[in-house]
Amino acid sequence: MPYYLQAVGGQLELLRKQAPIHQILESADTNESTKAALQRIVKARNFAIDELSLPDNGSYRTYVDLQRSSVVWNVIATKEFEVDPKTWCFPFSGCVSYRGYFDESVANRFSERLKSDGLDTVVVGAAAYSTLGFFEDPILNTMIDIGGQNGASIIIHELAHQKFYVNDDSELNEAFATAVEEYGTELWLIRIGEENIRTAYREKMKRRTDFSRLINDQQEHLREIFSRPISDLEKRIEKEAAFELMREEYKVLKESWGGIADYDSWFNQPLNNAHLATIATYRRWVPGLLWLIDTQGLELFYREMELLRDLDLRERRKRMSLWAQEANNVVEAFDML
Repeated sequence: MPYYLQAVGGQLELLRKQAPIHQILESADTNESTKAALQRIVKARNFAIDELSLPDNGSYRTYVDLQRSSVVWNVIATKEFEVDPKTWCFPFSGCVSYRGYFDESVANRFSERLKSDGLDTVVVGAAAYSTLGFFEDPILNTMIDIGGQNGASIIIHELAHQKFYVNDDSELNEAFATAVEEYGTELWLIRIGEENIRTAYREKMKRRTDFSRLINDQQEHLREIFSRPISDLEKRIEKEAAFELMREEYKVLKESWGGIADYDSWFNQPLNNAHLATIATYRRWVPGLLWLIDTQGLELFYREMELLRDLDLRERRKRMSLWAQEANNVVEAFDML
């Protein structure tokens, strides 16, 4: 009950503080950078509806300044010798691989409770979240404070959640929204003629894909370690060695990027299985879904997603694995050129 009460309180805060965007733009109290960012997001929202066939509803027509850097803080947890995240089940949204709090201190306390039970945990701040159309979600200061094309990317991502969502499948839901976000953001940058930004964005997405592949490989490595008939102490030693090896592999990857340090801060923190799960939940199936968009187009891609909805989890993963392999084949063929 306390968890639901904080969720209701956080949502009521958003509803209470929101104001129509046109009022914010007309207000003398709004600084020029905020006005410019809001105008960009409004254009991106219209683009997402017109060009990406995302929902046209009351969401993202109002604005809320929360005066903090995250709207919610998500707690992700795994068992000490497992790589798949723990799930929590809720009405309407089904089972998800995180638990969100509107108060960072409460999220941290819950994380510490899970740690005391022997779980690996991490708390991650989020710039946005979707009510899946149950409420008219506002634009938040957390979406525009990060600058660049990120506001447009977030809007596309969150509207994608409203278009397609499958209960009890966080990996598919996040992969779908992320794939539409990346495809849509690049198309958006083409439409507004930001070629330099588009080039930089494509390079950044390539690094993100490389990083995600490193995380997936680490998960498979740990999965193999945890399956061995060895003692818990030996598993802990092997687990720590695996994380050290991953850090060394990142150094090599970073060199291939010309020293760009996108993920230095991520690797400089103490790492555990839960940190890996935060990346895998969003990224594991993205390359395959992007391959599907590129080869079939957006309309047929959406149809394929609806077909996935009717499959059980095993069959869903089987089909997604085929798309992932096709995407990997393209990468390997490109690398051989």
